[in-house]
Amino acid sequence: MKLYRSLFFSILAIFFFSCNRTQSLKKVSEVSISNTSLERVEPPNWFIGFKDTSLQLLVKENHISNSKPSIYYAGVSIEKVHKAQSENYLFIDLKIDKETKPGKFDIVFIAIDGSKKTHTYELKAREKSANDYIGFDSSDAIYLITPDRFANADSTNDVQSKVSKENEEGESVHFLKENTVNRTSDYARHGGDIKGITNHLDYINEMGFTAIWSSPLLTNDMATYSYHGYAITDLYEIDPRFGTLVEYRDLADKASEKGLKLIMDQVANHCGSEHWWMKDIPFKDWLNYQENFEKKGDLITSNHRRTTNQDLYASKIDSKVNTDGWFVATMPDLNQKNPFMAKYIIQNSIWWIETIGLSGIRQDTYPYPDKQFMSNWAGAIMKEYPNFSIVGEEWSYNPLLIGYWQTGANNKDGYESNLKSTMDFAMQRNVVAAIKEEESWDKGLIKIYEGLANDFHYATPKDLMIFGDNHDMSRIYTQFKGNIVNTKMALSVYLTLPRIPQIYYGTEILMNDFKNPGDHGVIRTDFPGGFKGDAINGFTGKGLKEDQINMQSYLKKLLNYRKNSKAIHDGKTVHFAPFSGTYFLFRILEDEVVVHIINKNDKPIIIDLKRYKEIGLEGKTLKNVISDEEFVWKDEIILSEKGSIILTTKK
Repeated sequence: MKLYRSLFFSILAIFFFSCNRTQSLKKVSEVSISNTSLERVEPPNWFIGFKDTSLQLLVKENHISNSKPSIYYAGVSIEKVHKAQSENYLFIDLKIDKETKPGKFDIVFIAIDGSKKTHTYELKAREKSANDYIGFDSSDAIYLITPDRFANADSTNDVQSKVSKENEEGESVHFLKENTVNRTSDYARHGGDIKGITNHLDYINEMGFTAIWSSPLLTNDMATYSYHGYAITDLYEIDPRFGTLVEYRDLADKASEKGLKLIMDQVANHCGSEHWWMKDIPFKDWLNYQENFEKKGDLITSNHRRTTNQDLYASKIDSKVNTDGWFVATMPDLNQKNPFMAKYIIQNSIWWIETIGLSGIRQDTYPYPDKQFMSNWAGAIMKEYPNFSIVGEEWSYNPLLIGYWQTGANNKDGYESNLKSTMDFAMQRNVVAAIKEEESWDKGLIKIYEGLANDFHYATPKDLMIFGDNHDMSRIYTQFKGNIVNTKMALSVYLTLPRIPQIYYGTEILMNDFKNPGDHGVIRTDFPGGFKGDAINGFTGKGLKEDQINMQSYLKKLLNYRKNSKAIHDGKTVHFAPFSGTYFLFRILEDEVVVHIINKNDKPIIIDLKRYKEIGLEGKTLKNVISDEEFVWKDEIILSEKGSIILTTKK
């Protein structure tokens, strides 16, 4: 009997303990909050349900290193607290259990003298499954925009001069150093903004594009040249002159409704010299060559010898200066070998993906940061979002170097980048040379033929990004010195290759930099019709010249065909060596065959089609993608004028 009585009371005790523990956990998850905040806690919030259950908080507050933090919230525990060299920082390692519920809680900081500070933190629920973050691929055509120069839909955000004002979204708006708009200056701010992109989503969609890549939209509180966005001074803030976080999310949502993906331009290599942490740097090795900066010595800038990443014979100093040197004197080089910096950058990227619902990231200056970190960075993102896409900028004309950075590359040093896409500068230049050069054994169209032959080197050629130009290059129309036929030929090649094509805004209306070829301010000129008072409107066609209307119509027709062409997206590629100033390329998938003919002859020429017999088109009727004219594939084709012809078997 004593045994049963003892067992009964034991069970009863366990029952009451379990109930009390459940109530305790419930109370912890429902604990009251103070709704207070410190100077900075970053990331500003986080999300539950990641594969990686760790989170590292950067805490910035005067003398915070003298305080001990505590958290009482079910499923959240402090694993370790790190002090920095500056007494105004703490780095807190958290673990977030997989069963943790979304909600808010206070982080309580107790100082040595017993004083208390609190910061209310939030864990949010994820809005969709990680598998539903679908990246860009060869089925997409990307429209690249420099937002300051595209369209100004909200002139009230052009100048930000009030301190600590709260806008309608409750976000902080502060004084910014460059507080003027001057459209007559190529290097000043012109006023374009996020709403300007949102308001023209119909135009972008109807043109046939399927994705938008905008130059960086984060705060650039630099005294000059802040318009381009690449000298970021706050990695968690939308530049108020572009709009708000709410407006950025609205752009993503409305773009998604129209089937348009949104790609964010990010910079892991450097920040702007006016970044908030430059006035109080947490660690002695937060930046590369930090001592030179702090002692006001000579700033060491990169030698830009990116080949040191692969060069078997590269000296240590060349490698170091490429990776550690500042990109320019106003862009401090971030030290990704510092584990706190590394974690900060990775979490920042994931925060933006989750907060905005991105479809991709374009990573600037890819070969400049520590390359092992870049592998870890891309790997961390792809682990959480297996269907996501990242493209890295490797400005090289050497396919060996371009291919090195792509995931799956058979690199001699064993390096695995985890990077899906790289930018194909080599093929970009090959196409331009092929069309501009006079035909000979080793010049002209052979550049496309042999350039495409290099695809054997790439792990997945169709994941490379191809383009005629971008925000850093002379515009394609300028590269061809105003020759419209040549420009069309080049664009038609880029859009039919086994690649992911990107077109820079305004290409469709022959925007150019004739005034000063290669000048960045001129390259990034205003899109006509995007600004109040514009006499010409590229969106509606008002005031456009005939050649501009023709090019816009041409690209619209080609892009919209490409949007639904499985052969161009995923088809087999077969091409034939250039012959008599012509080049034939075929894209084939099941019963869809796309024929792309480049003809550089100024006079009519007859081409014997029996040479292309292996494609199996004899007797088939094909349609001209641009003119809709039909052509029956027989013994020969008459090419009556210089240019490109795109034919399809698709009805």
